[in-house]
Amino acid sequence: MSASKEFMIENELNSTVETALQKALSYAGAHSPFYNDHFSTIDLVNVSWEAIPFTTKEDLSTRNDDFRCVPLSEVAEYVTTSGTSGKPVTIYLTRTDLERLAENEKSSFELTGAKAGDIFQLMTTIDKQFMAGLAYYLGVQALKAGMIRIGPGVPALQWESILKNKPTILIAVPSFIINLIDYAKQHDIDFKNSSVKSIICIGEPIREDDLTYNILGKRITDEWDVELFSTYASTEMGAAFTECKAHQGCHLNEELLFLEVLDDAGKPVADNETGEIVITTLGTTGTPLIRYKTGDVARIYKTACSCGKKSPRLGPILGRKNQLIKFKGTTIYPNAIYEIFDGIPAVSCYKVEVSKDYMNNDVITVLLEKKIEYSADLQHIIEQCKSKLRVVPHFVFLETDYLRSQVYKNHMRKPEKIVFK
Repeated sequence: MSASKEFMIENELNSTVETALQKALSYAGAHSPFYNDHFSTIDLVNVSWEAIPFTTKEDLSTRNDDFRCVPLSEVAEYVTTSGTSGKPVTIYLTRTDLERLAENEKSSFELTGAKAGDIFQLMTTIDKQFMAGLAYYLGVQALKAGMIRIGPGVPALQWESILKNKPTILIAVPSFIINLIDYAKQHDIDFKNSSVKSIICIGEPIREDDLTYNILGKRITDEWDVELFSTYASTEMGAAFTECKAHQGCHLNEELLFLEVLDDAGKPVADNETGEIVITTLGTTGTPLIRYKTGDVARIYKTACSCGKKSPRLGPILGRKNQLIKFKGTTIYPNAIYEIFDGIPAVSCYKVEVSKDYMNNDVITVLLEKKIEYSADLQHIIEQCKSKLRVVPHFVFLETDYLRSQVYKNHMRKPEKIVFK
C-alpha cells in the first residue's frame, strides 16, 4: 500500500505506520464480511490510501454483525455505543482487544501525571455495556493504582467516598462536577481542602477552540483548585485522545489509531485547521474499523507539543455534522447553546430539545428549572441568547427534580443535554 505523498509529508507516515495500516487492511478484508464486500473492487496491496472508501456510522449500524472478525467463541466483551448520535451498535472485543484497551488507558493516565499509588474515583457507569467505564477500570489496574467504582450521580455518596477513601483523581462528566460542588456548599463540606488533585473529564468539552477553559471549565476551576484534563474517545475506536499536563490538545496514541482530519472534499486539513475526524483502528481483532467517519469536527495540531511528544493532537469537539441546527436563519452547533447555560450560575440543570415544525424547520426548546421562570436570570438568559446565538429559543419550565431525572437518566451513560426529536 502506498499513501498519498501529501499525507506522508504532513504526518511523517513512516514504515512502521504503513505496515500497521497494511496489516489492518488485510485483516479486515480477510475476516470481516462487511470489509470483504467493501474492498471487493480494490487491490489492497497497491491502492493509495485516499482511494480506500470511507466507513460510515450507517454502515456500522445497518451491517453491525458483519463487522465482527472472529467467531463468537472468541468474543470476550460485548460493548455498545451510547446511541446519542444514532441507533446503538455492538462492538465485539477479544481478549487481545481488552489488553489494547488497558494499555491505551494506562498511557492516557500517564499523560496526566497519574502514577502507581494514585486512587481514582470513577463517577461513570461500568455496567450497561459501557466501554469507557470498563476501559478506565482496566487502565487503572494496568497502572497499578487504586479504583473506587461509585458510578454516576448521587453527590452524597460521592462525597462520602471522597472524605473516607481520599481519592486523588476523579473521572467524571464535567457538568456533574458542578452539582458536586453545589452539594458540598449546601452541606458545609470543605471540598477545597479535599484529597482530589485532578479530574479527567469525559463526555463534554471543557475548553474553547483556542484551548483556554470554556465557561464550564472556568466554573469548576474558579471554585475548586483542581487540574482538569480533556479527553476525546468513542466506543468504536476503542482508544482515547487525552491531554497532557501542557494542555495543548489531546494526544493521539499512534500505536493504536491512525488519524485523519479531513475537509468536506475528503482532503487532509493543514495544521491548526478544522475538519472531520476519521480514524482507522490498529491492532483491533474483534471489530476493526477502516477510515471510519466519526462525524465529529475538531481542530488538529501537527506541531510538537511542549511536553516533547510529536504525535498529532486534537482540540475540543466543535460539533457533530449531523447535529448542526438551523433555526430562524441561523446555523448553530449545540456547544454554542451549552456555553450560554453552563455560564449562568443560577442554572444547575437544563436540557435542549430540537424538533421540526410543520414547515420542517428546526425548533429549539430549552427545558429549565421552574425557579428561573419569574427571576431576573431569565432576562439575562434571553440577552445572552440574542447576543451569542442571535436568536431566542422557546423555554419550558419544570420542577428541578423532574428536570434532573430527564437529564441524568438511569439507563443513560451520559447526561442527556440535547435530544433531536
